Amino acid sequence: MESILGRALEYTLKYWLKSFSRDQFKWQGRTVQLSNLDINGDALHASLGLPPALNVTTAKVGKFEIILPSVSNVQMEPIVVQIDRLDLVLEENDDIDASRSSSSASSSTSIAKGSGYGFADKIADGMTIQIRTVNLLLETHGGVRRRGGATWAPPMASITIRNLLLYTTNETWEVVNLKEARDFSSEKKFIYVFKKLEWEHLSIDLLPHPDMFSDANFACSQEGSSRKDEDGAKRVFFGGERFLEGISGEAYITIQRTELNCPLGLEVQLHIPEAVCPALSEPGLRALLRFFTGLYACLNRGDVNPNAQQHSREAAGRSLVSLVVDHIFLCIKDAEFQLELLMQSLFFSRASVSDGENAKLLTRVMIGGLFLRDTFSRPPCTLVQPSMLAASVDIPNIPNFGKNFCPPIYPLGDQRWQLSGGVPLISLHSLQLLPSPNPPTFASRTVVDCQPLMIHLQEESCLRISSFLADGIVVNPGSVLPDSSINSFLFNLKGLDVTVPLETGKPCHTARSCNMPSQSSFAGARLHIEDLMFSESPSLKLRLLNLEKDAACFCLWEGQPVDASQKKLTAVASLISLSLETCNDSTGGGSSLMESSGLWRCVEMKDLCLEVAMVTADGSPLTNVPPPGGIVRVGIACQQYLSNTSLEQLFFVLDLYAYFGRVSEKIAKVGKNNPLKEARNESANGPLVDKVPGDTAVSLAVKDLLLRFLESSSPGIQEMPLVRFTGEDLFIKVTHRSLGGAMAVSSSLRWDSVEVDCADTGNDLVNENGSNLTPFRNSHLDGNGCPQLRAVFWVQNRRIYKSNGDSSLVPFLDIATVHVIPYSAQDIECHSLNVSACVAGVRLGGGMNYTEALLHRFGILGPDGGPGEGLTKGLEHLSGGPLAKLFKPSPLIVDGHRENGSSGDGKDSSLLYLGAPDDVDVSIDLKDWLFALEGAQEMADRRLHDSEDSCREERSWHTTFQSMHVKAKSNPKRVMDGNAKPHGKQKYPIELVTVGMEGLQILKPMDRKGILHNGIFEKGILQNGLPEKEKHTFDKNGGVNLEVDIVTCEDEDDIDDAMAKWAVENLKFSIGQPIEAIVTKDELQYLALLCKSEVDSMGRIAAGVLRILKLEGSIGSAAISQLSNLGTESFDKIFSRDKLSWGSSSSSVRLSPSANLNGTNRISCLESTVASLEEVLLDSQSNCLSLATELSCAESSAEHVDKVKQLSQKLDSIQNLLNQLRSQI
Repeated sequence: MESILGRALEYTLKYWLKSFSRDQFKWQGRTVQLSNLDINGDALHASLGLPPALNVTTAKVGKFEIILPSVSNVQMEPIVVQIDRLDLVLEENDDIDASRSSSSASSSTSIAKGSGYGFADKIADGMTIQIRTVNLLLETHGGVRRRGGATWAPPMASITIRNLLLYTTNETWEVVNLKEARDFSSEKKFIYVFKKLEWEHLSIDLLPHPDMFSDANFACSQEGSSRKDEDGAKRVFFGGERFLEGISGEAYITIQRTELNCPLGLEVQLHIPEAVCPALSEPGLRALLRFFTGLYACLNRGDVNPNAQQHSREAAGRSLVSLVVDHIFLCIKDAEFQLELLMQSLFFSRASVSDGENAKLLTRVMIGGLFLRDTFSRPPCTLVQPSMLAASVDIPNIPNFGKNFCPPIYPLGDQRWQLSGGVPLISLHSLQLLPSPNPPTFASRTVVDCQPLMIHLQEESCLRISSFLADGIVVNPGSVLPDSSINSFLFNLKGLDVTVPLETGKPCHTARSCNMPSQSSFAGARLHIEDLMFSESPSLKLRLLNLEKDAACFCLWEGQPVDASQKKLTAVASLISLSLETCNDSTGGGSSLMESSGLWRCVEMKDLCLEVAMVTADGSPLTNVPPPGGIVRVGIACQQYLSNTSLEQLFFVLDLYAYFGRVSEKIAKVGKNNPLKEARNESANGPLVDKVPGDTAVSLAVKDLLLRFLESSSPGIQEMPLVRFTGEDLFIKVTHRSLGGAMAVSSSLRWDSVEVDCADTGNDLVNENGSNLTPFRNSHLDGNGCPQLRAVFWVQNRRIYKSNGDSSLVPFLDIATVHVIPYSAQDIECHSLNVSACVAGVRLGGGMNYTEALLHRFGILGPDGGPGEGLTKGLEHLSGGPLAKLFKPSPLIVDGHRENGSSGDGKDSSLLYLGAPDDVDVSIDLKDWLFALEGAQEMADRRLHDSEDSCREERSWHTTFQSMHVKAKSNPKRVMDGNAKPHGKQKYPIELVTVGMEGLQILKPMDRKGILHNGIFEKGILQNGLPEKEKHTFDKNGGVNLEVDIVTCEDEDDIDDAMAKWAVENLKFSIGQPIEAIVTKDELQYLALLCKSEVDSMGRIAAGVLRILKLEGSIGSAAISQLSNLGTESFDKIFSRDKLSWGSSSSSVRLSPSANLNGTNRISCLESTVASLEEVLLDSQSNCLSLATELSCAESSAEHVDKVKQLSQKLDSIQNLLNQLRSQI
């Protein structure tokens, strides 16, 4: 029996040890001692299930002792193997072909297995192995070994394990005798071996790469004492540091073989209760990130073949290695910062299925909880944490490729050490094929699901973390997967809340001048995202871009084969909102814009979608984004865009924008030492024409647009929108295409409907003497208590009916431009500009008087007619803020470059030739426009009788025209003969301008008796805003038609004159039908009063604009004074002639003193003022009566009721005074 046992041991040891013979046995009773043995690296590689890219370069055993049981119990008790020290070195192999040849030679001596489950196999499976110390050295290259020197190479990891114990158990991981443990496989079709691994102590040390000390960068870093870069980061110096220490754990191992003892499956599940890193320095963290990056690149290399190493008999076709860590705590301590990372329930698994030639790898990562804290700041803050909302009750999302990936290895289902119940915070599933297949087969598929997260962006912490990530996560393109492979990636995020604190009072956080108040109602901003999905795959179906109708993108059509030259990605979010956090002392309610958490909603976008598609020009793998000379398509769509903005919000957002600009500059400075970025910058050098794509198109579509400018952001004040801007169906598209020696930039804009509503100023108009009346805020409210809005700009869309019964909507705005720009000035004749624009259905209400009142109310103009206080502060803020750079002029042609587009040294310039186009064709059409001139009387009548805007333009003087066109083009007479030479660049780009107008009509107000309550005239013609009953069309033969042709004059004496001289070439004036003018004296006098008031307001607005631009010094105070009284002076001079007087008949005109006109104007204005005061008084009385009724019913003090009664008595007194004033009038 002893001889049989000896042969069995020899059989096993020959497989595991190199150059082993039986002569080395030295029996001492039932023990055998060996020393200084070399382990077969291939056998160890296969047994541990290591990745193919790792080689076991060294495996040595110090003292090797075998303790045999009694001969009678050899079938029941295990053989104990005791090892005092095991030294292992694992190194990533860069040359897979060399590894294949060397391993083939060494594996030829391995013993074949598969003849059956014999005595030696049973003895080997039942062994108990005790190792006192395991020293493992792991070296990975991470794809950056040749980039940036050895300083940027991943560090080596030295892993030390003490008191390791491996023993055999039954299927429930209980220690039983070996015969009982083998009984489980007696009635199964497979042979199962269950083992349990335990260790008491594990530590990991990160060691610098040996070549780092000879690197030039390291030598330079030692010259300075601070050992810091310009941005304060400790990048280069790293002398080694302990990462983890004192970790205990256990592993459950399942080995599955066939009945012929052929390896079939290997499953290893490791469980670590706790992993703590109490203190890690900044250089240690950067080294740790580089180590994990190198390990990731090593595990996922797509250039390896599963059969590259001829693994031994223990290589299983299926393997599963998983790791569960209950708690992870990582603390990064430095003199200037301290970060703490707490991770709960980390689960990592990697499954492999191989047939010898090809392999499929499935990687799963799940995290139950994640917290990242900055404990150095005061007070400490949490940077990343799960959302405080209720946890999702959905089941974990498992992609299709992750379901039923391989048959189970452990026969009793999932083992105990799995992720705790519930949906994990972050889950990742990744499928990879080895070696990377050729397209159209995907080399990898990755799906990441994330539950709602909360992120707090703090400046110092973000700079530190960005520096760590920029230096630590460095992977060369193509290091993991070949450039020719295709991959897919899907990222789902249920919700995200990003908080950005900002203290505008700090000098480093604000760009305001010293005169600006530092106090603000806002303390920060919060970005909220719901249901974010990002996907990248060449097989995506992009509906927004509509590629099937784009001939240039035929290779991206659905059904076409996919390859690495294509890239498609999409991003979708159901809701993106930006809110401003209010200060603690400004909390309050009463506004629907205020949320319960103290946030003021600023911007809200619903159903946002982004789609991008690109392809290279020659079919090569797409490695540079965007592809030079390739095709790029970008589409953005938004179902609804809402914005609520006030002046205070605008200033705060500008501060936030400046803050982000400064932080971005610091982040860019942090990553400047990245070797990959330096390599990319070197590759990006060259002419601009060689970098940009050859065909690009970008489109933007917005379904509903609502912009509201509020009067105040204080939550204690009701919503008071000053301006409301609404729009529907906005579509913008810009394309760029290279045409050999030139490029064509075309754009198109289509907008179906627009409406602009402004606050109703009521009586807040400017009187006829020019004195500005101070506006009061709560003058006119609607039924909901909000200010009544007045439409000043809206669109009445018309429909074009076709013969087949279909109809199409005429858009409000339709613009198309094509600009051809040559690359060289020698091709100047190719420089052309073509613009076509059509604006239809515009309705303008109000007038200059109302505009002046709005400018005063908005704070743009002050009481003295000059710049308002709010505008002055805003201009000071903008002049010192980040937007000041946008208004600085920059030269179109850089100095040192000649006119032909080349530099002074003879090299070609990458700048395009920008100058005036040689061929210009501009066409602008204005169709179906209406201007309504509304004064105080019209507004009072609208408020008293009809609060809606239906037929409102018919109740005032208004001007309409059917169409107005403006055409500007180059001289059409420049036609060259067949033998003539080109004349070169023409002197002026525009040499012919044609202006025409058709159907111009001026209509007086219509009596309300002719208008029904539903807004339809007795004739049945529909006006704006109501359902159509008859199509409203202009009379093509009515109104005045005018057309003027203006051409440039060429004078030989003014050849060098830069200014063009224009002359009228043709003038056409026609009237299609006889004009009938019926007007009364009162109507004409009121029109004159309106015109006078409008001209006065126009002059005061012009004077205010000049004062805003600070041009009053150059123009003179006298000119400013004349502008401020423009209408009064001009109209008084017109009506001061003694020989002009107006009669009372509607069909005759006679002379009358001008004093009658002025007196009548004053009486009319006074009557209008009294009517408005009566309206306000009646409204106040009704409100006072309702308030007194409510107070009498409620439990209120008698003092409040008495005050309301006193107010009511005062209102009655004002009513009596108004009655006396009206009787006197």
